[in-house]
Amino acid sequence: MRTFFKIGIIFFAGCNLFANPIKNKKPSTIADKPNVLWIYVEDLNPVFSCYGETKNPTPTIDYLADNGVLFRKAFAAAPVCSASRSAVITGTMATTFGLQNHHSSRTVEDAIFLPDGVKTIPEVFKDNGYFTFNQGKDDYNFIYNRKKLYNDDTKVDFWYTFVGAGIWPSAIPQNQPFFGQIQLEGGKLSLIQVYDKTKEKITPIDRKLVQLPPYYPNIPSVHEDFARHYDAARATDLEVAEIIKQLRENNLLNNTYVFFFSDHGYKGIRHKQFLYDGGIQIPLIVAYFGNDSQIKKQSVRKDLISGIDIGTTSLSLAGIQIPSYMEGKNIFDSSFKRDHIIATRDRCDFSIDRIRAVRTDKFKYIKNYMPNRSYTQPSYRDKRAEFVDIKKMYDAGELNEVQAKYWLPTKPEEELFDLENDPFEINNLAYNPKYNKELIKHRKILANWATTYGDKGSEPQNIYSLKFMYDRWGDRCVNEEYDAIKNIKIKNTPQTSLKK
Repeated sequence: MRTFFKIGIIFFAGCNLFANPIKNKKPSTIADKPNVLWIYVEDLNPVFSCYGETKNPTPTIDYLADNGVLFRKAFAAAPVCSASRSAVITGTMATTFGLQNHHSSRTVEDAIFLPDGVKTIPEVFKDNGYFTFNQGKDDYNFIYNRKKLYNDDTKVDFWYTFVGAGIWPSAIPQNQPFFGQIQLEGGKLSLIQVYDKTKEKITPIDRKLVQLPPYYPNIPSVHEDFARHYDAARATDLEVAEIIKQLRENNLLNNTYVFFFSDHGYKGIRHKQFLYDGGIQIPLIVAYFGNDSQIKKQSVRKDLISGIDIGTTSLSLAGIQIPSYMEGKNIFDSSFKRDHIIATRDRCDFSIDRIRAVRTDKFKYIKNYMPNRSYTQPSYRDKRAEFVDIKKMYDAGELNEVQAKYWLPTKPEEELFDLENDPFEINNLAYNPKYNKELIKHRKILANWATTYGDKGSEPQNIYSLKFMYDRWGDRCVNEEYDAIKNIKIKNTPQTSLKK
């Protein structure tokens, strides 16, 4: 089993996780500046008890919420890991710097560099005297010298090799504040390759309690996979408990802002890689166990939050000025307000598409720039049991209209959903004259965003990146963009040769 963070989920006798941390004395050896820790999980929607999923008890995540702020409307900037993570770590939308295509910059010829003067969140922390580390994967779509971002020397393989060996927490200097990231498998704990070990840690959820959303057929493989998403959340809860325990035992808890969030939603169809809420809605909790008037304990906020706000808020909590080139905001600023969030989907591995979404409080607008391509064009997930079974039902005409639309050969150019009355985003109102005003409003928001920040997703695909994908995936690359490069020789030098 791959491990992101090698921890033993062991609860020693006499260790009370939920003891009042305020009684701990503030360490005299730590700098006055606060620490910032990101607990960064994969592929999880907010299926925790503090988010109302009472059938899925997650006491540690609840504990974080009790000691901080829970955000009900937090959304990833992209529904796939590398694009989302690139946005979070730069504080900008991935499309601003051309980082939107999943698994970019994997070769020298495909290399993307951040503009001169642009620094990532950990680099800004380092410039301000912080010790920085990332326990696990980076997965950023640009070339960088890792030593400039992080003090630790964890080696990261961009093809999903996660390294649990690392520096947490013993190597953190006692006289220096830290900015750290701990990567957890999250929703990937439900993958068939690792699920047997996941269920050893927990009591699997009663499958009868798990209801499928209406866009899924209720068949065994789909129901089981969706239930495992809940199991993965509870296994994650145990891992978070160990992290909190280590913070307390090292006298770090009272002076550390703990961010808990995921990179995007559940790995299933219509969630991951899609711009419906299932793909971009993420859990976000910011906890602080000391005293800070900005963090009102046990509070719940329902305002719109973007993934690009996570890094910039972290800087602000540490008393560091947000660089002007960052698009994210400080969500604890008294003037903070977002009328909308933008989310983008572009090439995901070898599947090429371009989709943009505008989510306001009540509506979701989706623009499909390639309507001639199916939602479910060939992708790397096609061989998973639940995908195979749904496709068989579609071919046999056994899916209802709602379930079948994602397998149609084309998709509408525009989609508009009333989120208050249609939370599953099923009824497309874009062609309903009654909603023309909302349609025009959301079109303008998208157009203004693209004009203001630029959208590099409109640019042609990089031929070196296409060749890299084709060499890896072969005949599964069916998009017409691959036709020009299939039979030509292009040298793709591993991007690691650029690193020092």
